[in-house]
Amino acid sequence: MTDGEFDVLILGAGSGGYACALRAAQLGLSVGLVEKGSLGGTCLHVGCIPTKALLHAAEIADQTRESARFGVSATLEGIDMAGVNSYQDKVVSRLFKGLTGLIKGRGITVIEGSGRMSGPHQVTVVPSDSTDETTYTGRHLVLASGSYSRSLPGLDIDGERVLTSEHALRLDRVPSSVVVLGGGVIGCEFASVWASFGARVTIVEALPRLVPVEDEASSQALERAFRKRKIEVRTGTPFQSVKVTDDGVAVTVDGGDLIEAELLLVAVGRGPTTDGLGYDEQGIAMERGFVLADERCRTNLDGVYAVGDIVPGLQLAHRGFQQGIFVAEEIAGLGPAVIDEAGIPRVTYSHPEVASVGLDEAAARAALGDDAVETVTFDLGGNGKSQILMTQGFVKLVRQKDGPVVGVHMVGDRVGELIGEAQLIYNWEAHAEDVAPLVHAHPTQNEALGEAHLALAGKPLHAHS
Repeated sequence: MTDGEFDVLILGAGSGGYACALRAAQLGLSVGLVEKGSLGGTCLHVGCIPTKALLHAAEIADQTRESARFGVSATLEGIDMAGVNSYQDKVVSRLFKGLTGLIKGRGITVIEGSGRMSGPHQVTVVPSDSTDETTYTGRHLVLASGSYSRSLPGLDIDGERVLTSEHALRLDRVPSSVVVLGGGVIGCEFASVWASFGARVTIVEALPRLVPVEDEASSQALERAFRKRKIEVRTGTPFQSVKVTDDGVAVTVDGGDLIEAELLLVAVGRGPTTDGLGYDEQGIAMERGFVLADERCRTNLDGVYAVGDIVPGLQLAHRGFQQGIFVAEEIAGLGPAVIDEAGIPRVTYSHPEVASVGLDEAAARAALGDDAVETVTFDLGGNGKSQILMTQGFVKLVRQKDGPVVGVHMVGDRVGELIGEAQLIYNWEAHAEDVAPLVHAHPTQNEALGEAHLALAGKPLHAHS
C-alpha cells in the first residue's frame, strides 16, 4: 500500500474510533485515524471523564459538609473552582498521555485535521493550520464522528449566561443559581454537582419524569432524593423561552411561569456530528442526521461501517468503544457476536447514582406480557455497607417467570460500581436460582445484588418488596 492507503481508515478518534484503531492494529491491519481535535474525543476531553471528576469533587464537598454525621470535625470553607478545574485537567492529561502512547506504540497513523468523506472509501483531510487538502483511502472506512450538544429552536447559546455542558465544565466560579433545561443524564449530573457546591438548582423537564429512559421506580427515587437535597424538580414542564438579563437569565416555561437564575444550562441531549462531512453526498443512508447501520455496524455502502453516537441508539462512550472493537474484528474476519443493545449498562453518576441494564418493568411487560413478568425490590436499608455509607436506594430485578433475569435497576450512591455483575447476569441470561448461591463479600453493596436474587429465588433473608 502507498502512504495514503490503509486497510482501515477511521474518521474520528473518540471512544469508538480509537478502540477500532487499537484493535485493528492489534490484528495486523494498517490503520489511518483522522481527528480534527484531540485523541479521545468528547468523552475524554469534554464528557465522561471531566464530568465524573467534577462529581467526585462534589462528593468530597458533601462529605466535608456532613462530616459531623461520621464523628469527624471538619468545615467546608468553599469551593475553589480553579482548583477543581486543575484537578479535572490533571486527570484528563494523564489519560490523554496514556492514550497517545498506546496509539503511537501500535503503529497507527494519526492524521490531524478536518476530514470529510469524499469517495466510497476515501476521506479528504484539511489540516487545522493549512488549506492544503490530502485524500486518504481505506479498503474499509469507519465513520466515528461523534456528537455535539443540542439546543432547541430559537434558543441561542452564548457561552456566558446560556451554556452547554462544554461551557459548564470550564466555569471559573460556582453560580449562585442555575436552571437546568433537561432532566436526562447530563442535566441530572450537573444539577447534582452544583447543588453539592452550594448553588440553588431548578431542573425543567418536558417529559413526566427525570431520567425517562430508566425504570419508573428509579426515576421516582431520584426525584425524591433531589427534592430532599433542595433541588427543585419541574417535570412535565415544557420550556418556552429565555431572556438574558443584567443579572442572569429569565426562563419562561409552559403556563407562563418565570424562573430567574444566574445561568441556564441547556442539557437537551446530543446530536450526531454528520453535517458537512460528505456522508449524504456519498450516498450513506441517513435519518434525522444519524447514520443508519445494521446490527453488524454496516452502512448501506459496502465496506463502510459506522459506530458510536452517530448511530441511532444509546449515546454512551462504552457502546461506541465496544462497537469499535466489533468492527475491527468484523473486518479481520473473526465474526464477532452481535452486541445486544439492551445489554449495555447505563449509569447516571449523580448523588444518588442510578444504574441499570436490560429491560425496565414496563418494557418487559410489553415484550413478554403482564402475566409473564415478576419483579422484586431489595431496599438498601437492609444492606450493611449502604448503611455505613448512609445512602438510600434499592436493587430492583425484573425477570421472565420461570426464566432469566431480563432487567436490573439500582439507585444509591456508588451503585454504578455494581453494574459489572448486573450486566453479566443479564447478558449471560442467568436465572435468579443461578445467582442466589454465589457468595458475595460482606460487608459490600454488592451483597444487595446477591440478596435481591435470593429474594427472587424465593428465599429472602432481609427487607424486600
